[in-house]
Amino acid sequence: MRYYYLAKIERGIIIVKTDLSLSLKTFGFVNNCVYHNLTMPELVAHAVEREEGRFSSTGAFVVETGQYTGRSPKDRFIVDYPEIRNRIGWGDINKPISVEAFQRIFHKAVSYCNHEELFVSDLFAMADPRFRIGVRAINQEAWANLFIRTLLRRPKPGELEGYEPEITVICIPGFKCDPEIDETNSEAGIFLDLVDKIILVVGSRYAGEMKKSVFSLLNYFLPEQDVLPMHCSAVESAEGETVLFFGLSGTGKTTLSTNPKYRLIGDDEHGLCDVGTFNFEGGCYAKCINLREESEPQIYAAVNRFGAVLENVIIDENGVPDFADDSLTENTRGAFPIEYVSNASDTGLGNIPSMIFFLMADANGVFPPIAMLTENEAMYHFTSGYTSVGAGRVRGEKGVKSTFSACFGDPFLPLPISRYVTLLGDKLRKNPKTRVYLVNTGWSGGPYGVGERMSIAVSRAVVDAAIKGALDDVEWEKEPTFGLLIPKTCPGVDSELLDTRNTWEDKEEYRRVAEKLAQEFLANIQKFPGLPVEVVEAGPKVK
Repeated sequence: MRYYYLAKIERGIIIVKTDLSLSLKTFGFVNNCVYHNLTMPELVAHAVEREEGRFSSTGAFVVETGQYTGRSPKDRFIVDYPEIRNRIGWGDINKPISVEAFQRIFHKAVSYCNHEELFVSDLFAMADPRFRIGVRAINQEAWANLFIRTLLRRPKPGELEGYEPEITVICIPGFKCDPEIDETNSEAGIFLDLVDKIILVVGSRYAGEMKKSVFSLLNYFLPEQDVLPMHCSAVESAEGETVLFFGLSGTGKTTLSTNPKYRLIGDDEHGLCDVGTFNFEGGCYAKCINLREESEPQIYAAVNRFGAVLENVIIDENGVPDFADDSLTENTRGAFPIEYVSNASDTGLGNIPSMIFFLMADANGVFPPIAMLTENEAMYHFTSGYTSVGAGRVRGEKGVKSTFSACFGDPFLPLPISRYVTLLGDKLRKNPKTRVYLVNTGWSGGPYGVGERMSIAVSRAVVDAAIKGALDDVEWEKEPTFGLLIPKTCPGVDSELLDTRNTWEDKEEYRRVAEKLAQEFLANIQKFPGLPVEVVEAGPKVK
């Protein structure tokens, strides 16, 4: 194992790399045993020795994250520096914390873990060399350092010469905040310092906080470089065309983007500049609940091998994972290097997208399987970020619950939403050949509990038809409530399914449900000041 001490230890010898030593001392770390840039097997060995988790029968390292099994939005804060105050889209998501309170928490957290082991990895974010930046991760736990090393881009030989990190991620889950003193909402805290580019995660062992906090920092800085940061997956078709899939949880983004017909550029975070698309990461973070080999063979194979990290997945006494067991959480996760996917891109780079798909799982049963969007409609639905679920899944609830997440990722967007929407519009105007489609992987024939969910075969058929150009010459008709263009025919899909109205027995009930949903869209769009008038007017038309 490679390690060294940053300060003199009794009867010990100082073995130190001066640059890292000074860097860590700047943050206040002293007298720590520091393991620097360990390999994946070395980090796994430390995690096992420290009893941070255990192996599954397939070789993955399995951990339980305790009280926090998912992100904790109410515990996320942006440090309120005067020089950035007017740039942030403050609200329920972007909550401020004073500079004084953050510095107090920071110093207490660092002091808490002094005299302990630290695991440090020097990494990169963003595949495009013109935008690539260094990210240094400092972790109290070996498995967490393995996680962030897996999710970010790992340096190749020689790339760390002269390495200077721009972003520092510090994760100290053992330190707990005191809400009465620290101006926090609980013992956990996720703090984004956008001035000094520091991420501090305390009180929570859920590793996804690190991943999404790095994404949030990039979402703050990249628009100034005319890069649209995107919460989407990206693939390359057999014809060499780049395709993007936006969609909230449960919309089928992973299923559609891991189709073996496509080369996977990345599964979650990308940037779009004037010359192409690029992945931010070097790994994937897949939901594992109800994961089955027959439905998602590539993901299943990737999470079931040495080097993968499974969060909160139940394993039996023999280490066999039970992906259907949600006794700890439904948000079971698997992290693995992107090269574990057999058809993954080795560069993380793509072209200007020829197709963009906005995925929704509409439990109202209103939207068609596919619709083509104009530029303004694309900006409108990008702002909306709609999906929905059947409320009957929760005891005592009835009906359908709508979810709107601006840009399909508003928990990670520090700037006002209009900044990202306008940037999308700029990219579409510069690239008029890019087609944007709305795809409903949800219900037809009625809402959740009455109708049936679209089959994966139908969703794949409409996506494949669009990518192959099979919809270019078909006849289209306009749907009356949302004004969407719907194809009259599509290879591999029954024409009756293409207009969802045809699948409802009670057409008047369809109209009522559609207009009710349209009113929800109209109410939601009013939350976003600064949108161009033509975008706001691209929404549904109801009395």
